[in-house]
Amino acid sequence: MDNLGVLSLLALTPIIVVAILLVGLRWPAKYAMPLGFVAAALIGALVWGMDTTTIVAASIEGLILAVGLLYIIFGALLLLQTLTQSGALAAIRAGFTSISPDRRVQAIIIGWLFGSFIEGASGFGTPAAVVAPLLLALGFPALGAVLVGMVIQSTPVSFGAAGTPVLTGIGDGLTGSGQVEARTALLGLNPDGYLATIGFEVAALHAVAGTLVPLFMVCLLTRFFGANRSFADGLAVAPFALYAAFAMTVPYLAVAALLGPEFPALLGGLIGLALVMFTSSRGFLMPKQVWDFPPRENWLDRWTGNIQPDTSATGDRMNIWLAWAPYVIVALVLVVSRTIEPLKDALQAVTLGLSDIFGTGIGDEVDVLYSPGAAFLLVCLITYGLHRMSGRQIATAWRVSAGQLAGAAVALLFALPLVRILINSGPEYNASGLASMPLTLAEGAATIVGPAWPVLAPWIGALGAFVAGSNTVSNLTFSLFQFATAENIGVSPETVVAAQAVGGAAGNMITVHNVVAASATVGLLGREGDVIRMTIIPMTYYCLLAGGLAFVLIYGIGFNTGTVLLVLLLMTLAGIVVALQRSANRRRTTQS
Repeated sequence: MDNLGVLSLLALTPIIVVAILLVGLRWPAKYAMPLGFVAAALIGALVWGMDTTTIVAASIEGLILAVGLLYIIFGALLLLQTLTQSGALAAIRAGFTSISPDRRVQAIIIGWLFGSFIEGASGFGTPAAVVAPLLLALGFPALGAVLVGMVIQSTPVSFGAAGTPVLTGIGDGLTGSGQVEARTALLGLNPDGYLATIGFEVAALHAVAGTLVPLFMVCLLTRFFGANRSFADGLAVAPFALYAAFAMTVPYLAVAALLGPEFPALLGGLIGLALVMFTSSRGFLMPKQVWDFPPRENWLDRWTGNIQPDTSATGDRMNIWLAWAPYVIVALVLVVSRTIEPLKDALQAVTLGLSDIFGTGIGDEVDVLYSPGAAFLLVCLITYGLHRMSGRQIATAWRVSAGQLAGAAVALLFALPLVRILINSGPEYNASGLASMPLTLAEGAATIVGPAWPVLAPWIGALGAFVAGSNTVSNLTFSLFQFATAENIGVSPETVVAAQAVGGAAGNMITVHNVVAASATVGLLGREGDVIRMTIIPMTYYCLLAGGLAFVLIYGIGFNTGTVLLVLLLMTLAGIVVALQRSANRRRTTQS
């Protein structure tokens, strides 16, 4: 078969199956992902000509990756239960309430700023696994906590884990191409300089798009979880949300320009967190009216999971610095283990896995000591002594965490094999000579769009992240394709590749296995479709804005696709704001 349109549709089929079941029919991921896996295996075998050995090898590779992710989830769950049993969460909750009892403020400080810092240090979905259980402990509904944890999986993601999506994703994705080498030489740069150039464009696009992320986050929170079900309640903290956005994105962009792609998210998040915590404690831009969730007895059943942390104080409340110490230590361990090269090399040397399954060359490994899961476990051990926990408290934390882990396992043990079948369907693994399913799908889209490709480039990145569950893997898969497409239509490949990376970061907001992982940390399983239905809103905004900006950067401002797209997007957002403000005014008038 050589019909590109038909092949593109077939390549998209496993994703369509999962999307319909999860988002359309609201099936739990533990049922939707196995059917998506079967669809991927059948299409791989019958259309792409993958043999059974390759499909099984790719599936085993996916299982190895799933075990690695479950390792991280268990560590996050255990840390949550450890802090619950020790009484630290009661003190943390009281500390945030003392800064502001407003849930919107708490979501921005913990989700956007603290989450960005954790993303910069660790990446790979870790922020949601840290942020969601912390928000749950502060009194957020489980579904709302996951929403916050997923929405912030956007702006900082391209520079997560000390810049891995750019350094490894784009860097390795462009390695070995004569076109890329020629372009690098033409610009008078070495490979590192060329990567830094792309990295700065990535940061610039993110800095613009990310300005509205905290506001989007709180508007979704108030719309779906507020007593009034109103976006306007979120808009009421727009000054604080925009201030918090700039507190992170300004140093983020400066670091990208001065230091390169390793630390924009890490330092941007840290500087922003310190600044906003300081000014918030002094009342700067704090909302006059405190917003909270409705009483717990009025919550919908689908908002809650099976974890209810006990945050009530027992006896003397723990010192706030002592209570926060485990999270501070987590951050320090992650930063140190990823920035001190001898230590990093030693930790990465300890792995478990398979490198050449059934002689196919397919394989992967779990970083036993380098994984964020190891950092979580280490900090749990430290916390036992630091918080003087009893044997009974420790045993309870382990027992509860192990029980909670089981719920996430089924979905992940099918989601990751599905992804690896798609990615390993290329000509080196099939009898048809076809490009892999993701590349075939992207090629079909490029053929249809032509010169307007920069507008679509972020969507390909988002698709890659949705399928692979990783901005890094999306960049590895599509960076060279994006580069070649840009050269074929005669536009700047750096900007198009940057748009790919930005879209790949935005796609993390709807990545199934990240949603499953975050949901597992708060005991919320079977609601993955509900999360994606909410997070697809900011993801759509992000990709539209990034595509329009990329087009304008390439072709300039004028009566063209990019400019029209940006104008329409801004007019739509402005119209929504005006309508919501009028609605809020009418409601206040009625109430008075």
